[in-house]
Amino acid sequence: MKKFLVLGVMMGMWLVAAPAQAAPEAAEAAEAAEAAPAAVAGTSWVFPQGNQVAWFGAAIGAGLVVMGAGRGIGNIGSSATESIARQPEAGGQIFTSMLLSAALIEGVALFGVVVTLLVALTI
Repeated sequence: MKKFLVLGVMMGMWLVAAPAQAAPEAAEAAEAAEAAPAAVAGTSWVFPQGNQVAWFGAAIGAGLVVMGAGRGIGNIGSSATESIARQPEAGGQIFTSMLLSAALIEGVALFGVVVTLLVALTI
């Protein structure tokens, strides 16, 4: 089910991002588009070209990184709590493992956010 949802979202983004085809009876619209200096061929309102694309991609990338890290740390916390509830005598070792894993995930998430910001700022 998730695969079809992702496929549908990607197809919708592709359709929105595709440039509009000029109809033969739209000669006046074509002349108006040529007269407008702000109109860039091959762009759409969702995916403009230039620096805005870098900012848009960085925002999406940073959001995905943060959501993935939050999900991972949440799974670690819930599993550790469940494990400590089952074996209270191993709580110290489980807590240490949980803390180390959460720190590693947080480091990777920070690295991902820095990379997305560097992409946005250097383009």
